[in-house]
Amino acid sequence: MKIVNAKEAGEQEIERLLTKAAFDQVELNPKIREANRKLFGRDMSAAELVRQIVRDVRNEGDKAVIHYTELIDRVRFTPEDFLVTEEEFQAAKDEADPDVVASLQKAAENVRRYHQEQKPKSWMTYRDAGSILGQAIIPLDRVGIYVPGGTAAYPSSVIMNAMPAVVAGVREIIMMVPPKNGKINPYVLVAARAAGIKKIYKIGGAQAIAAMAFGTETIPRVDKITGPGNIFVTLAKKEVYGHVDIDMLAGPSEILILADKTADPVYTAADMLSQAEHDPLASSIVITDDAGLAERVAKELEKQLADLPRREIAQASLDRNGLIVIAEDMRQALHFANVSAPEHMELLTEQPFQLLPYVRHAGAVFLGAYSPEPLGDYFAGPNHVLPTGGTARYYSVLNVETFMKRTSIISYTQPALSDVSSDIIRLAETEGLQAHANAIRLRRK
Repeated sequence: MKIVNAKEAGEQEIERLLTKAAFDQVELNPKIREANRKLFGRDMSAAELVRQIVRDVRNEGDKAVIHYTELIDRVRFTPEDFLVTEEEFQAAKDEADPDVVASLQKAAENVRRYHQEQKPKSWMTYRDAGSILGQAIIPLDRVGIYVPGGTAAYPSSVIMNAMPAVVAGVREIIMMVPPKNGKINPYVLVAARAAGIKKIYKIGGAQAIAAMAFGTETIPRVDKITGPGNIFVTLAKKEVYGHVDIDMLAGPSEILILADKTADPVYTAADMLSQAEHDPLASSIVITDDAGLAERVAKELEKQLADLPRREIAQASLDRNGLIVIAEDMRQALHFANVSAPEHMELLTEQPFQLLPYVRHAGAVFLGAYSPEPLGDYFAGPNHVLPTGGTARYYSVLNVETFMKRTSIISYTQPALSDVSSDIIRLAETEGLQAHANAIRLRRK
């Protein structure tokens, strides 16, 4: 855990610390190469391994999916075992705590209501001489959702990925979840049913992404893949992009807290740990203009870590990517926050809404002491699938339009085309495209 004073270190050094590439950290991790040697007998980077898995699944279909599921997840399946059965859904319902199920249903409704407000509309407008221009908003036919199943279960990810697709009107949604001892967490299945998903496959990792991208004998090809995952899932999404669309390349979780002297160090430390417990590569950052607060937060982190069940993971995250920056003033603090472009940004300041207009790059912004990041993760309604690794500079949060496409509509009458034909012919001939010009010229006669 680092505490760095911007006045002493300089702005350039702080900006460097705030823009470390998470994917580079993973690729340089010797544990990945060691694991690949054990599994495949040769030294491979994560990217090389993923490329091989994707190629094999594309060429061999179910056979390759079975091979890699057994090799990596230690689960032996036949194609008949891929799909979650009705009996498994019922067993999950019977096993699940009714109170947890009720909370999941409330969360799903909040997410549905929020995303209903995002739904765009098709439109048409009349122009001169009877011409019509417009735009059709069309939902995708089939999408694939990936839900992580590694160090924890994530029923919230089911809701966040599925509900905007349902609101968008996607015809079919399939879901991939890595099996643990051959099974899927019951709350993940309950959440899927609450969101209306019927086809769930017990397949994880890069082989799941490849199967959705290209299709196999038993798994249908999708138009788009969404959902977070580990480095292998992310690299697989990158590998298949172009054959299908993807939502984004998601990296490890991030939180950046902008805090002034009024911030509670107990809340601030707790919110840092809420992301640090995700993954050793997660990033938890505080930027403040108060040196005293920085010291109090550091002490509070040590205190809260002692009682945390996932202490080892959180400690590793803080050791590697934990950072408290002491800025010269709040103007500089905001500058650093925008440079970082974090997944989650909290404004723990006296007047957070006064700072909001100056926030330009963040996946989601949480304002005030009583809007902590987990509120957005689980319940408020906005989506928690957010851009990471600084990509909030140009990526948006997962939303209803993620699952829709826009088609332009053009209808001209003969008089309307005649009015503009000279301009079109002139432009086409300027580009040396005579056939384009002819297509217009012939209609003038």
